[in-house]
Amino acid sequence: MAAAGPGLYSEIGKKARDLLYKDYQTDQKFTLTTYAANGAWNKNTLWIACGKTAITAASTRKGEAIFSEIQSQLKNKNLTVDVKATSDSNVITTFTIHELGTPGLKAILCVPFPYQKSAKAELQYLHHHAGITASVGLNSNPLLNLSGVFGTKTLAVGADAAFDSSTGDFTKYNAGLSFTNEDFVAAVTLNNKGNILAASYYHSVSPSTAVGGELAHSFSNNENTLTFGTQHALDPLTTVKARFNNYGMASALVQHEWRPKSFLTVSTEVDTKAIEKSSKVGLSLVLKP
Repeated sequence: MAAAGPGLYSEIGKKARDLLYKDYQTDQKFTLTTYAANGAWNKNTLWIACGKTAITAASTRKGEAIFSEIQSQLKNKNLTVDVKATSDSNVITTFTIHELGTPGLKAILCVPFPYQKSAKAELQYLHHHAGITASVGLNSNPLLNLSGVFGTKTLAVGADAAFDSSTGDFTKYNAGLSFTNEDFVAAVTLNNKGNILAASYYHSVSPSTAVGGELAHSFSNNENTLTFGTQHALDPLTTVKARFNNYGMASALVQHEWRPKSFLTVSTEVDTKAIEKSSKVGLSLVLKP
């Protein structure tokens, strides 16, 4: 169902965003994932379970600070359970039920600890001509969020809004329009309570090369941000990307899949208007069996 419809609101403009921003980073990150097919014991979360289990440990260094987390994911038929523990003593448990009663309907329950007041329940529904998401906070003054996309896989229009019942105010209202064909995707969005108007495009020039761009205008300060980017597959396992914006920030990365689902990514960022400053370099290593 999802492949034939317009998708969710978060997918409007996603192709261009991934091209321009995904995998670029100036930190150092290491991720290791292991799998068990018939059950697993994870001593960090004290779980013994049947089904397909994935255990992921990740650590990120930002400046002098190091942030770590470990996540255990259990999949059994249409139920997925994620338990994530972070280095700042937070534990987040997420239950996801796929195909709940009808094809295309998904239910999600997220329960953080020790901040149980941040728990929320969410429903997602994907149809040939619609994609709807609704969520509500599980507390006495919940935050309500509703988004919807209507149309087809080629042309879709959507809106996204959030209402804080404790203050009686809308904390978010956005709208978007997207056009998609075989090798070209264009989108226009109005975000941040109508303050930022953005237009983006993604064009697959060839099976190995894509280009994209985004122009964003802020009404509050009357500023424009123009970003261009490209990516090219040097071979089936190696991809290079580059981007540049009108503020003189230039970034590039090279990503190599040295074994299936395992990636080494090196990225850099340079301020071309202050070339005397040191460039920033990021490194990411993702290991999966």
